[in-house]
Amino acid sequence: MSADGFGVSPEINREELFADRSLVGTVFCRAYSRRIDEWLQQLFADRLGGRSGISLVAVGGYGRGALSPQSDLDVMLLHNGWNQEDLEEAAQALWFPVWDEKIALGHSVRTIAQSIELASTDLETATSLLSLRHLAGDAELSDDLAEESSRTWRKNRRKWLPQIVDDARDRERTNGEVAYLLEPDLKESSGGLRDINAVQWIEASGIELLDQERRDLRAANDVLLAARVELHRGTSRKGDVLLLEEQDSVADALGIGDADVMMSQVAASARTITWIADDVFLRVRNSLRRLRLRAGKPKRIADHVYLVDGTVAIAPGSPVSTDQALMLRLAVAAAENEARLDRDSLDQLVDHGAEITTPWSDELRELFVRLLRTGDSAIHVVEALDHVGLFTRLLPEWEPNRSKVQRNQYHRFTVDRHLLEASSIASTLTDTVDRPDLLVVGALLHDIGKGYPGDHTEVGIVLIDTIASNMGFTVDDVDMLKRLCEHHLLLVDVASRRDIEDLGTIAAVAEQVRTRSFLHLLAALSESDSIATGPSAWTRNKAYLMGELTRSTDRWLESDGTTTLDRSFPADEHLALMAVHEHVVLGSDQTLQIVTRDRPGLFARVAGALALCDLSIVDAQIHVTGTKALEVLQVADAYEEDNPVDWERAVELVEEVLGNSDDLTPR
Repeated sequence: MSADGFGVSPEINREELFADRSLVGTVFCRAYSRRIDEWLQQLFADRLGGRSGISLVAVGGYGRGALSPQSDLDVMLLHNGWNQEDLEEAAQALWFPVWDEKIALGHSVRTIAQSIELASTDLETATSLLSLRHLAGDAELSDDLAEESSRTWRKNRRKWLPQIVDDARDRERTNGEVAYLLEPDLKESSGGLRDINAVQWIEASGIELLDQERRDLRAANDVLLAARVELHRGTSRKGDVLLLEEQDSVADALGIGDADVMMSQVAASARTITWIADDVFLRVRNSLRRLRLRAGKPKRIADHVYLVDGTVAIAPGSPVSTDQALMLRLAVAAAENEARLDRDSLDQLVDHGAEITTPWSDELRELFVRLLRTGDSAIHVVEALDHVGLFTRLLPEWEPNRSKVQRNQYHRFTVDRHLLEASSIASTLTDTVDRPDLLVVGALLHDIGKGYPGDHTEVGIVLIDTIASNMGFTVDDVDMLKRLCEHHLLLVDVASRRDIEDLGTIAAVAEQVRTRSFLHLLAALSESDSIATGPSAWTRNKAYLMGELTRSTDRWLESDGTTTLDRSFPADEHLALMAVHEHVVLGSDQTLQIVTRDRPGLFARVAGALALCDLSIVDAQIHVTGTKALEVLQVADAYEEDNPVDWERAVELVEEVLGNSDDLTPR
């Protein structure tokens, strides 16, 4: 007799299944779901067999047969009006063995009427019932609920479909996009498995999918599900974020070997999912508009381009095969009106679009710059062009950067998305420069060499020489864009590693940037690049240091090198502190001031004490006079920059390490 009083439970042998590495992706999920099916069916037969008016059904992901190793087991005990005491006994007979196996269980006990009532007010319940699958017991009861759930879903489509679309947009805002993130959530990020579910739910409401869309979604699902299964199997924990440190092992488990190749496959699949889902979401919007008396009236917004109901399209009879600027006019119209690109129009451009000759016409180059200057709106427009292969007709050198992962913790995005984000941010800084066109194009191209072998800056300079010339920029402008690529790390590196109050430092930077106009371009590009990289690349301290370096260099260039810099360290107040104290440790706001005896390893002792308080040193200034040292440190919480500093604890630990007489002289 088992602890639950119902006898010995049948064996499930999950470990044997998990250890079988020949089972991957959807094959594993189906095998695991079948194993659970058989186990639950045996449990039901042993403990509830022969009882009428009750059945066990799988719902949600389990109902779809999509169980990954750490997935929840979503089941419902369906009955036709059993009394509460018998229901509790039946539920315990089934749930306790599941818990004993340490499987996360999502469970419910309901009648058909209760299920339908809840599905009419709760989207999660309504969608979970769409994948209802009979497991054991009264099959007719299960079938009746499946049929009624489907009918109720179609009946309530006008209520639920807009929420599905809104939820998808919320997931994108919250979790980013699988195709462009270094560490995507395979399930909840946009272009992930949840978007496939959303499309399936929409299809169940009566909105049709094309056969090719179903095939493409199945293929994309296989790729993401394979990665998810190995992530669960390798880490033995729940969660669907594919962290950087886990990507190599997942790629190895899948037999791919190269994590970059695997992540490119994941990104390509996510692009496909997003492309199809976006079009299906539009069908939802259109289907819900059909009660309107009339559709929107087409509005001409550019040559051969019109806008109707939030979509820009090529006008009938347009010279698609001869008008080289038509693609960019369409793209600019979409970005400036925050509209969708018509899929049929894109197909026309793919099949019959005019060949782009070089150098570009002034119209073509100006449209390209205008597109980039729309900022955030340009990102999805460019990605739509890129998805169908049109963007690489404009910029063939873009191809190796598509979905290319930057495998370090600084970068949030793939190379292509990083470049688009940088250009988008740069579009907000155009009022700080003389040449906005060079800024947004320079931001788009500054890392173009990352998709190629060799040093990305050196390769990028060579590529930009060709790209910018093909775009029709003048020789001087081409040189300016090449120099932006060459020096795009200059200001950040110098500000972070050198004394920005040293005249030699300022003079060296001024010598490389040459002109104030170029300095302003470089500063805006550096800021855009850093912000697009990620929060760790652009802190308040880095922004301050780079800003001070830029202002000092600007003054130097303005005065032809005759300017002098007012040194701020050590300031009079610091010298006074040294004069009054032989030893003192003071902490306030974000600043730690120390006067003490100079000795080897002094800074290391202080840094170690601050690390124990979870504090990072973001700036350090040190001055030594004779045997006395002054340290003025700017600190911040290592995990949340804006958290207040616990100075009582920090000062106590610093005093403790400074009072320690251990010799730190290198041996």
